[in-house]
Amino acid sequence: MMDVTIRGAGILGLSIAWACALRGARVQVIDPNGIGAGASGGIVGALAPHVPENWNAKKEFQFQSLIKAEPFWAQVEAMSGISSGYGRTGRVQPISDASQLALAHQRAKNSKTLWRGKASWSVLDNAPRFAPASATGFWITDTLSARLNPRLACDALAEALRLRGVSFAKEGTDQGKTLWATGAQDLFHISKVLNRPFGNGVKGQAVLFDLDRRECSQVFAQSLHFIPHADGTLAVGSTSERHYECASSTDEKLDRLITDALAILPEIKSAKLILKWAGLRPRTQSRAPVLGAHPLYPDAYIANGGFKIGLGMAPRIAEVMADLMLEGIDHIPDDFRPEKSLF
Repeated sequence: MMDVTIRGAGILGLSIAWACALRGARVQVIDPNGIGAGASGGIVGALAPHVPENWNAKKEFQFQSLIKAEPFWAQVEAMSGISSGYGRTGRVQPISDASQLALAHQRAKNSKTLWRGKASWSVLDNAPRFAPASATGFWITDTLSARLNPRLACDALAEALRLRGVSFAKEGTDQGKTLWATGAQDLFHISKVLNRPFGNGVKGQAVLFDLDRRECSQVFAQSLHFIPHADGTLAVGSTSERHYECASSTDEKLDRLITDALAILPEIKSAKLILKWAGLRPRTQSRAPVLGAHPLYPDAYIANGGFKIGLGMAPRIAEVMADLMLEGIDHIPDDFRPEKSLF
């Protein structure tokens, strides 16, 4: 008999399985689509923090998770022998006008207190390597942002879990404590059964270039993430589409993204485009991850709604859900509870 059944082999399901297995629990993972088949099979992998201002429980939770990410992924890699592509390489953002410059300086002051010396937010007056043009001649840089290769990260977690004795199956019977981490599919199902909005899937499209800037920081400009991966590729994304005809196909919205990306960082023009991606990212009505008791299934749990921050939240979500399921200790922020997505 198993102590824990995880339904869903995306980044949240695998991370929670890992946290449970490290505590000695017997774990099985069930997913009919295999490892990282949903949003976790994307290509961007931006682990980017909220800005250091108007601090709240959600921002504190994410901050703790981003700080925990380095030892979390180092342990997974040591066990699996597979690189996750993790690197805390920081982020660069151009500053567009005087008001944004003043705000950036204020946030730099805030970061000294809110980030507690574990990371910094700074304003630069000279362009870092691999940075877009800035209308003001100033750039923001932070040392908290990190990158992760989503597909490699899922593969590394899966292999580490197998080596810890965790079983994987496409179908099976729930045993022990059951947690659902099945992304947009479950959010749609909950909304349908309850006949009220609980969450949905937001389509994202992204692209991968053969451009090696692995030693450079990621860039965020005009709502686009540019992520130099450790394998010598550059990911750019993503669109954010509430309405779409096909969740898995790329279209003219990605073409426009590529055009915008080339205008922001012209050196990409010489790079070969090697992959296009489209998929659904799970978004709850509250826009925050939803953790705790499953709204539909008695005695089951849910971890869902990572949307754009699931990769960065995974280490802390895994810890909190393992506390709850194995020890009955509840550290879930109030804003992350399922009832917050049922308003």
